[in-house]
Amino acid sequence: MLVALAALCLITGPAAAAVRIVHGPTPIPGGDASAAGDLTVVNERLAFSLAIQSPVPYGVPKGALVDLAPVTDGKIQRDRVVFADVIPNNWSAWPNTYQRVAVVKQTPEEVVIRAERDWGEVTVSTVYSLQAGSDQVHMAVTLSNGGASALNNLRSGVTLWPGAGFLFAVPGLAGLVDGPAANALSDRVTAYDEDWAITLHAPYLDHVGYGSKDMYLSHSLGPGESRSFEAWLQVGARGDLAPVVAEEIARKRLPSGELSGAVKGADGKPVDRPVVVIEKAGKPFAWTLGQAGRYRIALPAGDYGVYATAKGYSQTAVQAVHVGAGARLGQDFAGLQPPGAIAFSVSRKDTGAPLDARISIEQGQKPLVEFLGRRTFFTELDRKGQGSASLAPGDYAFKVAYAPDVLAAPVTLKARVEPGKTLSLAAAIEVLFDPKATGWVSADLHHHSDQAEAVTPLADLARSELAAGLDLLFVSDHDTTINHRALQAIADRRGVGFIPSLEISTSWAHFNAFPLRLGERMAIDTGQTTIDGVLAEARRLGAAVVQVNHPFIPYGYFASLAGGVAPGGWNPGFDLVEINGGNPSDDDKVLGAMAGFWTRGERYYLSGGTDTHDVWNQLSGQTRTFAHVDGPVTPQAYAAALKAGHSYVTHGPLIAPVQMFGGDLKLKPGAAFSLDYDLMAVGGLKRATLVGQAGPVRTFDLTGQKARVEFPLSASTSTWYAIVVEDKAGRRAYGNPVWVKVTDAPG
Repeated sequence: MLVALAALCLITGPAAAAVRIVHGPTPIPGGDASAAGDLTVVNERLAFSLAIQSPVPYGVPKGALVDLAPVTDGKIQRDRVVFADVIPNNWSAWPNTYQRVAVVKQTPEEVVIRAERDWGEVTVSTVYSLQAGSDQVHMAVTLSNGGASALNNLRSGVTLWPGAGFLFAVPGLAGLVDGPAANALSDRVTAYDEDWAITLHAPYLDHVGYGSKDMYLSHSLGPGESRSFEAWLQVGARGDLAPVVAEEIARKRLPSGELSGAVKGADGKPVDRPVVVIEKAGKPFAWTLGQAGRYRIALPAGDYGVYATAKGYSQTAVQAVHVGAGARLGQDFAGLQPPGAIAFSVSRKDTGAPLDARISIEQGQKPLVEFLGRRTFFTELDRKGQGSASLAPGDYAFKVAYAPDVLAAPVTLKARVEPGKTLSLAAAIEVLFDPKATGWVSADLHHHSDQAEAVTPLADLARSELAAGLDLLFVSDHDTTINHRALQAIADRRGVGFIPSLEISTSWAHFNAFPLRLGERMAIDTGQTTIDGVLAEARRLGAAVVQVNHPFIPYGYFASLAGGVAPGGWNPGFDLVEINGGNPSDDDKVLGAMAGFWTRGERYYLSGGTDTHDVWNQLSGQTRTFAHVDGPVTPQAYAAALKAGHSYVTHGPLIAPVQMFGGDLKLKPGAAFSLDYDLMAVGGLKRATLVGQAGPVRTFDLTGQKARVEFPLSASTSTWYAIVVEDKAGRRAYGNPVWVKVTDAPG
């Protein structure tokens, strides 16, 4: 400890102007590199750590960059990333048999470190370089195929997964989760907040994954062939993209000019900290943070639209400008109006009782630069149904929602926000259904807070889940239980139950384990464990159920089994299989796998969750699991109902079965029987289909918000049946099976 403190003192003083290496636990506050063999490289602009001995999040191979932070006035700031690493093929950074890290060069002017590992028959070499005075970590990557077979259709590249703040996707590709980068206006992605920015420059880019967090090159690698590409991680101490654009200009040797000017408010005075946003081809390209009413940014020569704003202020009209090579162009802005405020009150329409609610801006100013103002708000924890927001002046339409499209329809409120004034708005929401009254309680069984790449503080997680109309709070952070006690305290304060979970996150599969004993910590290295180790650890932590998360994504358990890369292979010791709200296209794959289990008599059951990481941009409870609990609603009782299959998953519609999901019907051969369900949907029902092991049995077309469906059947053989319900918006609900046992001696 004394050695680490001494090292910290040596690198954080104002005289530290050279690049150097710190061996051992990282001095970066909040960093994950905590082992004696880890390395931290520091200069006067930034610090980064490589996890040589520490586990890397998500079971990524060791040797990855796991900490990255600005250095300001000689002081290292907080870690802002989960990791940045090389992906050989669309997240498949495994399997590996070795990881070698060597310091290639160490002088006051430059540090160079090489990390090498295998990926099947491929050698993956990454050379990290940092020079004194530089704000960028240079990464030179080489993939060498030592095998006898060609590797085709690879997607390789560098990934940047931030652990805080906001993400500005590759310009031109906003909203693209996974796909070609043909429409990109640049080759960078930026994680940022008001007081920091980290940009991944990836000039090889032709494909993005995970909303620009993964920056890929599509290619093939023949036997004996090598491919090299470069990337840069640029670090800043402000959320300003002007240095980022300047780096692009310099690296690509682009002709450029300069845009500058003044920004004034409606009172004619300079706006202290203005933000000027740059659009290219009508899409956001960059922004710069000004000071004392002035701004300045270098831009590649070309045509742009520009406007000015500030925190809580209105936006000016977009001005068209042409930046010529070598030109110094002036563009002033004026008339920015200071913020106003709205006080919201949300209640039930029938009783006037206060309701938790999620409030989002549907029309009105939605700041591109997200630290300037939220687009989504929640009512308070301790003042149920009450909330407030500071907003830029202008006309707005707000969507006020409680359990949207599950228990109630959202309400729209329109208002004009005036500078310096507070307006009161009230919303009365008609709650249509009350499943809890008949024992059906819900939870979102895949939800993150503020650990790893998730950015939701605990109070906001609770506010979001309560606004979703969920009956139990739930958290499942990657490989940590650090927030359990604090969230339990919030749940106790609000008088609701809390299910403590964690997502055991290997590189080849993720599993939620719950409910856990409070205070327990995970004790396995997810980069080294097998499926046997994962399941044993889940049970050691107290889990009554283990859920296979997103089983068919590239690092889902079922996908890894199919690819032969799940260490330990098949282990039947899990209980639930997830319908993942973030991967709706996989619903049918999951249902197909479950049908196979059920036909073989294997009693695994469906569960569902949203995989929410950011409650302001993702909707808690959009996918949820209802379970039928007899008696007091506790985490243990809820888990027991899930394990017994007394549950269903929904994206919207509600199901009340007459014959309980997961239950057994014992019938004589040839006996007539019926499976009956009461169905509900806020937006109106469309159809209900009963499915058996041979496929669909019968479909009813439906209308209205409520319906009872009855499926007449005959007991010919032991089998199972499950219902699928769809509403008019295409949202579906999936029932767990009812088991039919044909026997001469029912009872």
